[in-house]
Amino acid sequence: MAEAALKLKKKDLKKFREVLEEKRDELLRSAKRTLNEDMTMDTDDLPDEMDQASSEYLQSFMFRLRGREKTFLKKIDHALAKIDGGTFGVCEDCDEPISMKRLEARPETTLCIRCKEDQERTEKSFG
Repeated sequence: MAEAALKLKKKDLKKFREVLEEKRDELLRSAKRTLNEDMTMDTDDLPDEMDQASSEYLQSFMFRLRGREKTFLKKIDHALAKIDGGTFGVCEDCDEPISMKRLEARPETTLCIRCKEDQERTEKSFG
């Protein structure tokens, strides 16, 4: 397993770390901005029930969006831990190397394309 991870060069690992850290920082900035700006709802500014309902809907949508971002943040942190642990770039299902093309598209991925496609087929058959 670790042998496959060694195929990634140090400069590649550094590049992926930088990309992942930037994604993490942007998510955190966005979440902070939401807490500071978007989530303050002053009912005095809403003249009628329709405006208030619309505002509450938007607020609910933002919370769901932030929930997805929280999940994405966990994936980013997991990928950074894999870089530190020397297992970045190795599929967690089959222990084969994940292609560079896939890592460049989704550096937070934990599965090679074959295992990801298998997972999606399984999910689709249950869904």
